[in-house]
Amino acid sequence: MHRAYSGKGDDGFTNLLGHERVPKYDPRPEAYGTVDEAQAAMGLARAAAQSRRTQEILLDAQRDLYHIMAQLAATPDITARVDGLPQGRTAWLERAIDDLEKELPPLRAFVVPGDSLASAALHLARTVVRRAERQVARLVHQGDVPEVEPIRYLNRLSSLLFVLARREDRLAGLESPTQTLI
Repeated sequence: MHRAYSGKGDDGFTNLLGHERVPKYDPRPEAYGTVDEAQAAMGLARAAAQSRRTQEILLDAQRDLYHIMAQLAATPDITARVDGLPQGRTAWLERAIDDLEKELPPLRAFVVPGDSLASAALHLARTVVRRAERQVARLVHQGDVPEVEPIRYLNRLSSLLFVLARREDRLAGLESPTQTLI
């Protein structure tokens, strides 16, 4: 029987994959912790979504984020043994964005989040993904993460969440969501 706590982090340090211990505020736990936060925000958005298609897309993307978290937590000595993001997942996001945008009118202004619960949750998830992207970019640029693909994936994921938010507003009957002119 496992407990929900171990007490091993009570000293302010945590283990990376590969058994290296780093402070909990180290850029790696910050980055994979923010990806975890994004995944949770996407779960809230999935629960609020009206569309089954939105729910399915979000669940697939949430599963992808586990791979990114593992990549971020892996020390250099075990990076090759960690299953990274499966090949083609960024292209999958791009196809989903392209398909969903066909259902939407052209955007001519900034969207102000909050017209529907589902879109508000999606916009919140989008901003957390953007923060994760910035943190992962720092790790890649500093040479702590050898692969650029997690940045590309998070960049596309934030775009997907934006498009899904617009789509959820439209499905809620909000053809003209609150906007601010550019």
